[in-house]
Amino acid sequence: MFELICCECGDDPDLDYWEASPEFQRLRGPYLIVAGIAAYREHVGDSPSAGPSHLSEARKMAKKGKQARRGAQVAAGSAGQGAGAGPPPKMKRKEYEREMRLLHGELVAMQEWVKASGAKICIVFEGRDTAGKGGTIKRITERVSPRVFRVVALPAPTEREKSQMYIQRYLPHFPAAGEVVIFDRSWYNRAGVEPVMGFCTPEETERFLELAPGVEKAMADEGILLLKYWLEVSAGEQTRRLQSRIHDPRKIWKLSDLDLKSYSRWYDYSRARDAMFTATDTAWAPWYIAHTDNKRRGRLNIISHLLSQVPYKPLTPRDITLPKRQRPSGYVEPDLPLRHIPAPF
Repeated sequence: MFELICCECGDDPDLDYWEASPEFQRLRGPYLIVAGIAAYREHVGDSPSAGPSHLSEARKMAKKGKQARRGAQVAAGSAGQGAGAGPPPKMKRKEYEREMRLLHGELVAMQEWVKASGAKICIVFEGRDTAGKGGTIKRITERVSPRVFRVVALPAPTEREKSQMYIQRYLPHFPAAGEVVIFDRSWYNRAGVEPVMGFCTPEETERFLELAPGVEKAMADEGILLLKYWLEVSAGEQTRRLQSRIHDPRKIWKLSDLDLKSYSRWYDYSRARDAMFTATDTAWAPWYIAHTDNKRRGRLNIISHLLSQVPYKPLTPRDITLPKRQRPSGYVEPDLPLRHIPAPF
């Protein structure tokens, strides 16, 4: 019934940030408050006998103030963009979820088209550490069928796989008819993390960059729609996200020893990325770059672009009526000694 806002700035609280903070429980009270409480107290005092009409008026006052602040933020962001001086303002959670809901509906329509047409779609996500690959993939797949959308995130190769042709471990995961396969990192490890961290020789990387366009041309000739995304994050934002993982028990699993070692090699990764783009950005499998310092805008931009690359058709609404349930015909719930889980919530 009431709107939850930040008592200092009037914005919706960023729960991902505050829940990760060790100060969350202490700050929860003052940050999650009923909208308009400050205006309410100023208007009628702290008397408990003040009627609900005063609260309603105070909430209107707070809402006007909040709208004015948001308008100023948008205006400032637009002015900054026009002058080339800064990113757009942070997207509010409600606006983000509203746009994501629409895109989820379109992804379902795309899924039904893929199933009906037998299309084969392969999506590759590459990028710097903490650029948001996993979060983007999660938002793409959370409302569609795992039988159609399949995520591939391979571990480090085994000794046997190291002896194989490099692309061999990826081939079994390529899509068949009616499938969308999403690679959370891919064969492009050979162009990025492997040469930077010393897991392969310069000659092996050079050989890979020579052969990759031909392999991807063969994929395109077999009817696979290959979409390659590179997620780019700034050095400062990468630092902030890595530091947040250190203190967040929900994210600590994302911080590997390799991440810590690779953190200091920013420009080695930049050079490897540039060489990869030069060698493998082709007409049949181009790279698409997404800037993801702003995670919410980045996810929306990636999903909307993905949808624009697939020639799916909108879903035709169906007139569905639930059938009548059968009669119990004497059935009675038996008194069985079953184990029910506790219900503390």
